[in-house]
Amino acid sequence: MDMSPVTGIPGVFELTPVSGSTPLTRVGAFSEEEKKANGTLFDSFLNAAIDNIKTTNSYFSDAEDEKIKFAMGETDNSHDLSIALQKASAALQYTVAIRDRLLDAYKEIMQMQI
Repeated sequence: MDMSPVTGIPGVFELTPVSGSTPLTRVGAFSEEEKKANGTLFDSFLNAAIDNIKTTNSYFSDAEDEKIKFAMGETDNSHDLSIALQKASAALQYTVAIRDRLLDAYKEIMQMQI
């Protein structure tokens, strides 16, 4: 079972441990070469969002597979089922939170007067 974390969207701040050298780091900050190679910054954000949605879908697929295995009696380990369901739930909550923030930002931009 894959236990990798859900990846963050580039440009989101992440706290580092107190013993770290800097209190705040930027996750996924792009260099100028990466911006030129990948196109625009918006393109990079869009690709990262699409990758997160694909990850969320894979977690839901894994959870469905675990449900089917448990229901068919192929496994007696309810722990794997519980972990898969929690990962899918957390990924969905993260995706919905990002969607809500993006929609709020879009609405704010649309209400700006020029």
